[in-house]
Amino acid sequence: MSESREIILKKAFNLFLQKSFRDVTMKEIVNATGLSKGAFYHYFESKEQLYYEIIDKYYLESLVTDFKKFSNDSLWNFYHDYIDFISKAISNFLKELNKSHSEMNIDFITIMFEALRIFPGFRDRLIKMQSDELKAWTKIVKAARKNGEFSSPMTNEQIARFFIYTNDGIALRLLLEGNIEKTKSEMLKLWDNFYTELKD
Repeated sequence: MSESREIILKKAFNLFLQKSFRDVTMKEIVNATGLSKGAFYHYFESKEQLYYEIIDKYYLESLVTDFKKFSNDSLWNFYHDYIDFISKAISNFLKELNKSHSEMNIDFITIMFEALRIFPGFRDRLIKMQSDELKAWTKIVKAARKNGEFSSPMTNEQIARFFIYTNDGIALRLLLEGNIEKTKSEMLKLWDNFYTELKD
């Protein structure tokens, strides 16, 4: 990716974090980048295309998780690998945007919800990712139960959903509080306790 294109994506993303898609003007985007209007249109056909590429780069690409890379010999190792992955993904995301953990707040989520309204196909991509996530978690839970790692009256899918939903809830709460840097410790604390309950 060219340096100018990267500048436009980053500067525009910061503008969209401050105001809605509708409220950010082309003039503001061009002024923020220091490039000419012609240079902008060399890389992006419209504000809509720019917004979609921001969503694609900073949300969809960063949300894609290759669950096959995580340990599959135990549920405990799997979820610890997952937590490490999430922690590193957040740090890399912020580093690329030259932001600190304290600057990451609920505005990072509102952009995604706005994209759901603007781009109909975005919802389908998110639903597919969520389906893949549930399958991956259910698979490792099923394997762990089969290997005698735990015994629980909960179904494999219920346990999988617990991990997924608590992850979503922790992330949202910490974003609201402006404490996203606590993600790893909060997830470990909750999931380790839940895992202990499964084994008892």
